Amino acid sequence: MMKKLKLEHRKQGVVPLPRFIVRLGSYGLFALALIFISVGIGTFGYHYFGRLYWLDSLHMSCMILTGMGPVAEMTTYEAKLFSSFYALYSGVAFLSITAVFFAPIIHRLLHILQVEKDDEDR
Repeated sequence: MMKKLKLEHRKQGVVPLPRFIVRLGSYGLFALALIFISVGIGTFGYHYFGRLYWLDSLHMSCMILTGMGPVAEMTTYEAKLFSSFYALYSGVAFLSITAVFFAPIIHRLLHILQVEKDDEDR
């Protein structure tokens, strides 16, 4: 079972770099897993509903997920509905995955700034 990575409190010191690298790696792996799941959903959906070949489905899924736009026209109602909902999901997923990836970096930066401020106040 994976142990929960706790973030340090603002009154605690900044964690050592090796521990931060482990934290960054775990968040990065989680973000990568979310990307693979999202691309898988899109690839399967475009293949099934849009009747695209697997490679074209993967290409379409990646282009929509990154916000580049569609590369194939959806002709059936089912394909258009799936494409619409996948595009809405992709907008939220892209922002969420980006937030997950950058969370430890931003936390460390803000924590360093807070610790320096506390040291100056003493």
